[in-house]
Amino acid sequence: MERNNLYPIFLKTANLHVLIIGGGNVAEEKLSFLTKSSPDATVTMVSPMFREATLQLAAGFKVELITDVYRPSYLKGKHMVIATTDVPEVNVQVYEDCRAMDKLVNVADNPPYCDFYMGGIVTKGHVKVAISTNGKSPTTAKRLRQFFEQVIPEDISQMVQNLNDYRKTIKGDFEEKVDQMNRITSPLAPSPGEGKKAGVEMEAK
Repeated sequence: MERNNLYPIFLKTANLHVLIIGGGNVAEEKLSFLTKSSPDATVTMVSPMFREATLQLAAGFKVELITDVYRPSYLKGKHMVIATTDVPEVNVQVYEDCRAMDKLVNVADNPPYCDFYMGGIVTKGHVKVAISTNGKSPTTAKRLRQFFEQVIPEDISQMVQNLNDYRKTIKGDFEEKVDQMNRITSPLAPSPGEGKKAGVEMEAK
């Protein structure tokens, strides 16, 4: 049976520099996705043209717009690269240049040319849930995101903050602190029957 072998990480995008190559609908979608999840991200976009909506979106965040065709020199200083042009040869060239320079790269809608995927994300304050379907079904990731947005309570962030404050007051060694936190948070984990029921309800939707 196939399994998802991707390793999920949460990046501090304020410390990274992201390059988006392209200025069309897909580029705008990637920028919207990135800034919604990480409004402190530093982004550069390179394209011969940009949509008006892209210009407006970029103006509200740390986004530099460069009106030009792709050149390998634009990869300098970038940590992550997203290629979204409508010219397959350009996207493949971006991928090959990134591999040669050890840059993480994502060629939109082309899994073989991706080091990472931009999956579904649910954010509620301090809590963030990332969803991946191994690049197989973005629609499924979208539906799972909608499901978790409904079932995760709105006050989850305050609860996390309260638990963090309480954790700082616990005495004892590391193991004792873990045991206490496990007892306190045990009601958050549903029983096997409840988890199965939730899965059935989501499938029905």
